[in-house]
Amino acid sequence: MNKNKQKIVPHLWFDRQAEEAVGFYTSLFENSQIGETTRYGEAGQEVHGQKPGSVMTIEFKLAGHQFIALNGGPHFKFTPAISFIVNCELEEEVDELWANLSQGGEPLMPLDEYPFSKKYGWIEDKFGLSWQVILAEGNVPQKIMPSLMFVGEAYGQAEEAINFYTSLFNNSEIKQIARYGPDQEPDKEEAIMYADFKLHGQMFAAMESAHEHDFFFNEAISLLVECESQKEIDYFWENLSAVPEAEQCGWLKDKFGVSWQVAPMILHEMLRDSNTEKVERVTKAFLQMKKFDIQKLQDVYEGNQSVIK
Repeated sequence: MNKNKQKIVPHLWFDRQAEEAVGFYTSLFENSQIGETTRYGEAGQEVHGQKPGSVMTIEFKLAGHQFIALNGGPHFKFTPAISFIVNCELEEEVDELWANLSQGGEPLMPLDEYPFSKKYGWIEDKFGLSWQVILAEGNVPQKIMPSLMFVGEAYGQAEEAINFYTSLFNNSEIKQIARYGPDQEPDKEEAIMYADFKLHGQMFAAMESAHEHDFFFNEAISLLVECESQKEIDYFWENLSAVPEAEQCGWLKDKFGVSWQVAPMILHEMLRDSNTEKVERVTKAFLQMKKFDIQKLQDVYEGNQSVIK
């Protein structure tokens, strides 16, 4: 296994704008690049409805952090429930990034000075994806950090979620927690204002808000866990999946409403194969699965088993 391989990869669901969005995002950050692209085939037309040959997924890096973009159709829209914090070392960097993300976007919190930062703003870009741009003081733990916001029925569950997630992944720990005080209604005293934590060496953040919000977690942003073995797939699936009706094609929802994907690393290699017949067989097979079965995928790929009926 590549030790530098990112274990948890944010997976972004677009309608048909994945290529445009990836081009835009990679133009904004240093140390960014566009990687492998997969395309839709004939298999699964009744499920995904995408034109054969059109772009399915694009792997890309932003400031060295791995992401995947999907053209999945108009089924899910981004919400601020999951956003991306960008830690900037210079005010000029904050200003430039804010100016670019503001093009066609909508500010959720204006770029200004706040008690926690001399310069900070929360912006929803032209694709609907949310970013928190902040002038970081001192050491920057990670350039881009996924941030989970617990609102509505998930309010008050942030600390439980952090403890749960850090118990599941190796090389995980809670780094810091800032809590609401006694006079910050409607938020409860001791509720989590901000926390950051490490999962398998990657930094994440969490917040919760008792204010009224019209959004929640959904499948537009999922967290893809790349697994080396069936044992590892079984482990994460059994611990994370809490909504049986949400299980499909390696996707699941946990008890807090966050969407995850648990997938074998070998599947990516199969789908990049130059043999289109193999790719079609594997695609038909995995579209019929809930939890992925590596052996069945391998058998179908090698032609040792017919596609699952």
